[in-house]
Amino acid sequence: MNTFETLLNMQCFSEINEERQLAADLLQKDYNFEINCVEMSKSVSFGHNGKGCTISAAKISDNVVILQNVTIGANQTYNNESHQWENLGNPVIGENVVIADGAKIVGPVVIGDNTIIGTGAIITKDVPSNSIAYGVNKFKARDPKYTPVFYKDMPARADIIAACQQVIDRYMASK
Repeated sequence: MNTFETLLNMQCFSEINEERQLAADLLQKDYNFEINCVEMSKSVSFGHNGKGCTISAAKISDNVVILQNVTIGANQTYNNESHQWENLGNPVIGENVVIADGAKIVGPVVIGDNTIIGTGAIITKDVPSNSIAYGVNKFKARDPKYTPVFYKDMPARADIIAACQQVIDRYMASK
């Protein structure tokens, strides 16, 4: 059985066309995941096995983390008067970027290094490095003393369960 990581590597980095196509088909079937990048670092990681992601990027740089249900792609339009395509190109995602659940990044935009794209954000404009993007094309400077929601040393399961129990207790106390 092929794991998500194996299929991702086959599709993105194999020199064999048939192998890339097979991997693409299995990623779509098994993970509802689709990817097409001009350039992508091998250090890119996908939380939750990339479930529900559609990725079409110009470049995804080193140490990027992409969570579930993310869309990265184009938003070109055809001008019927000039008979020309406009807004061509796909996003470039800088180094150490975290893209949270359900975010959408479309068009020929640049997401700067060390940026966090928040849950459900819709981004159609460049975002400078060291920012937190949220809402529709909003961003603010990122506080350097905090690490993003996804970090190599994640909290212990018992700590997460205890924190969830506190929220449950707070809810029950309000009844």
